Amino acid sequence: MGGGVDTTTITVGILVFDDVELLDFAGPYEVFTTAAHLFEEDGTSSEPLFAVSTIAMGGVPVRSRAGLRFSADHDFSSHPALDLLIVPGGRGTQTLPEPQVVTNWIAAVAARSRITASVCTGAYLLAEAGLLDGLSATTHWEDVGDLGARWPSVTVVEGVRWVDQGAVVTAAGISAGIDMSLHLVERLAGRDLAERTARLMEYEWVERA
Repeated sequence: MGGGVDTTTITVGILVFDDVELLDFAGPYEVFTTAAHLFEEDGTSSEPLFAVSTIAMGGVPVRSRAGLRFSADHDFSSHPALDLLIVPGGRGTQTLPEPQVVTNWIAAVAARSRITASVCTGAYLLAEAGLLDGLSATTHWEDVGDLGARWPSVTVVEGVRWVDQGAVVTAAGISAGIDMSLHLVERLAGRDLAERTARLMEYEWVERA
């Protein structure tokens, strides 16, 4: 770390739901927990840099699109205040049992957080929550046309790994969430930590948006 980076703990919450795309949430989870591990090793602060947790609407286990079952750390009523909310994609974005409850929660959390980000078709949930109105955004290459058709107020950008609009950041499909998350580590904690995180993960970071 360097350059006077604020070392106050940044709380990261990752929404999960049935049929979520596994790498959409696991990629960002790995990035932020790896960055937190490296920061702890640096001994810069006694407090963790990133506190990462998963959040699901209910208390039941979640099943990813690929079949992996797991339990989230929190539900909508028990999670801590978030600095960064990440909304992944997958087929489950289209089959949420109570979609209005989810998008209302996203909108409410976004109003209090520093950054709200999506991966892949998680952008649909951000758009439904009204967070992409008048902004540029991206999603998986298969879905860019549909995103623009359903939400014409959104300027959909193709052929990029992520689009950073300040308080709202969207990533393209699946592995692009890793690139976006490394970009967010750089934004929040400096380039050196982002580069070391990518190196420890043995990940070839695509740094261009």
